[in-house]
Amino acid sequence: MPWTLNDYPSSMKNLNEVTRKKAIDIANSMVDEGYEDDRAIPIAITQAKEWRENAEKDEIEDYKKHGKPTERSKEGKKYDSNPERLEEGEQVIAHEDGWAVQSSGAKRASEVFDKKDEAVKRAKEIAKNKGTSLTIYKQDGTVQDKQTFHE
Repeated sequence: MPWTLNDYPSSMKNLNEVTRKKAIDIANSMVDEGYEDDRAIPIAITQAKEWRENAEKDEIEDYKKHGKPTERSKEGKKYDSNPERLEEGEQVIAHEDGWAVQSSGAKRASEVFDKKDEAVKRAKEIAKNKGTSLTIYKQDGTVQDKQTFHE
């Protein structure tokens, strides 16, 4: 079920308006990617709160004015995704635009960062939320570090 600013999970009712908006957006995207509602909601709330704590004031204001919770098609899914992707570990790999975060079986990055430490931080969040692993690669493609996270 796509959530909106007028129809959202009761666990989001105590969030401030901008954080709730961000949580709805994240939760809708996660459900589109194959997460079950009961798993997507708490993860989305946590990530929205983290975003709010770390975002610059102008970024928050811009999102308040212009951000829209993800539009979802009537069929539900926005992307071709596989729920089994949830079991795959995350990777941080060199990318032409910096450092990419992606699931181990993915064909493309979910996010790209200018700095490696930013990519590692995001990949750790995802791996922790999924209860999987993280593999960090060096620029030359060799493994730098491996970490495992359990739910």
